[in-house]
Amino acid sequence: MPEKIYRKNDDVVTRKIAGDLFLIPIRGRIADMQSIFALNPVGEYIWQEIENRKGLDEIRNGMIARFDVEEERADSDAREFINELVEAGLIRE
Repeated sequence: MPEKIYRKNDDVVTRKIAGDLFLIPIRGRIADMQSIFALNPVGEYIWQEIENRKGLDEIRNGMIARFDVEEERADSDAREFINELVEAGLIRE
């Protein structure tokens, strides 16, 4: 079975403010202020990898190398964050 590749929705903009990356969904012509995501370094890494069209396995392996985290933790964190992004309508398969 091929690995799922996620991509960001076109109605999401990113802004870096004071060193933090924010995901801001745009509904119509207005920002949805209730759904803004502020990303920590791991979330920012995952978002960048989604933008680069990487699958979950590649994202997890990159997290292990970059953040010196165990495979099980990296897999769990990546899956949880990706599920949150899907539920918020910020990414899709």
